[in-house]
Amino acid sequence: MEPIFLYFAAILLIAFAISSLLKFFNQPIIIGYILAGVLISPFVFNIGATKEIVDVFFKFGIAFLLFIVGLHLNPKVIKEMGTLSLFIGLIEIILTFGFGFGISRVLGFDLMASSYIGMALSMSSAIIITKLLSDKKQIDSLYGKITIGILIVQNLVAIAVLIFISLFSNGINFGSVAIRTLSLGIGLAGLLLFLGIFVLPKMLKGIAKSQELLFLFSITWAFIITAAFSYLNISIEVGALVAGITLSALPYSIEINSKIKPLGDLFLIAFLIILGLGVEISNIGSIILNAVIFSLVVLFFKPLVVMVSMGFFGYTKRNNFLVGTTLSQISEFSLKILVTGVLLGHIGEEIVSTITLSAMITIVISTYLISFSNDHYQIISKFVPIFERKDIKRGRKVKKDYDAILFGYNRIGFSILRSFKKIRKNYLVVDFNPDVIATLDKFRIPNVYGDAFDSEFLDELPLEKVKIIVSTIPDFETNLLLLETVRLVNPNAIVILRAHQIEDAFEFYKKGASYVLTPHFLGGEYVAKMVENLDTKEDDYKKEKIKHIEMLTEMSERNKKHPDVERG
Repeated sequence: MEPIFLYFAAILLIAFAISSLLKFFNQPIIIGYILAGVLISPFVFNIGATKEIVDVFFKFGIAFLLFIVGLHLNPKVIKEMGTLSLFIGLIEIILTFGFGFGISRVLGFDLMASSYIGMALSMSSAIIITKLLSDKKQIDSLYGKITIGILIVQNLVAIAVLIFISLFSNGINFGSVAIRTLSLGIGLAGLLLFLGIFVLPKMLKGIAKSQELLFLFSITWAFIITAAFSYLNISIEVGALVAGITLSALPYSIEINSKIKPLGDLFLIAFLIILGLGVEISNIGSIILNAVIFSLVVLFFKPLVVMVSMGFFGYTKRNNFLVGTTLSQISEFSLKILVTGVLLGHIGEEIVSTITLSAMITIVISTYLISFSNDHYQIISKFVPIFERKDIKRGRKVKKDYDAILFGYNRIGFSILRSFKKIRKNYLVVDFNPDVIATLDKFRIPNVYGDAFDSEFLDELPLEKVKIIVSTIPDFETNLLLLETVRLVNPNAIVILRAHQIEDAFEFYKKGASYVLTPHFLGGEYVAKMVENLDTKEDDYKKEKIKHIEMLTEMSERNKKHPDVERG
């Protein structure tokens, strides 16, 4: 066993050195992990490391990562985003599969191989996307939730494909496969649903009091579900993902995710390094052309399908761009599907190497696209009018002057709007979620559909005469653009912005913000002032309680699902 530790010590040391260099130049560290795998691939295998050893770590790592991914794929997102994620996810899979299949046939691949390639190209990497969105704190943004919804659809399709392939590998005829797949799917889904609704919440209520027990239970749950799927001859990756999804809807999912995150980061490093190991430099010459062509399909055609589809549903071109580019890489499930195809004799190992190289290329490029998405959007925004419906701009002209403008009608925005009404200000609400706009129209709240990151849209607003502007948008760059635009035309306006980081708040104050809303600190500050003012007077606390209940009741009566949609 000692050589294994030697191999991985060398791998991690090189990965650390390359990643440190990239960090110094302000580049995404994820790239360093892949580069380390590529550079040390010949070295590792030449000193005696076997592919069996690497495969074990790869299987274990990807299964654990998919469990963590499942914790982010809360099925409630699908309900919250309505049919949008379902339609766009299915449209993307069908069109990308068809285009990938056609390109493969043109390149000379047979029907079976082209089918595998088309399916591989249509899936996006939940591991990479959830990691980068989490690092950017964009998981709860509008485009983040749409992306997660599409990922859920993609993973459900991938699970169905893997279940079919896993059962088919046992030599069962099609009729038996269909019946067994249906029965296993319904049986497992029903059991996990029952446990998730009736058993787990009660079990975890006591367990959650101990962080150590909660962590141990989560790991145990992941292994039990994964082992159950493996016993039933279904992919362990499917089991790991389902185990995570089962826990994602629980009230303790955030705590579970925070406890497991350090382990997830470790396995992410291992996954990306081993991905780099999967392509031998000596063989790149024979597969590079096809790999580049398939990468172009994923980097351009797949985002194009998503952006056009979202434009049809009425979303702004910025959201369309962000979702499309975020999905522009190849999935870990794609590699699993291809490896299974090799074991069945459907395709050759050359196809796996080709798509693995494409996965590396797309992961590297999409990492840059996601990490610096706003910079890329500013460059391309003027050239992508096709991704936004023309009637959006025609319908959003503002002809009236307003005393107050609220950007972002979410949890915080709801309370601020109540204040606007109390001080009798003529107000306008700005938001870029069509569902939010529909709700505002329903309750006859003055609104306009638009993106505060769009400078052309800001020019259409009557900012010169407005007295107070409040932005509950959590995105720093969007608020900075809004602040600079307002200060150019209206230096005396009260401008209140939202920030999550202390350094961001200082930057806003430096640029002329009147006040910066910091939600993470204001809650404690409000309670502290309430304690100072009310002391231990029970009657006064009852009055505060009644006021709070009245506000919550009003929110509930309005059926306000959209406060959960944070601006990003």
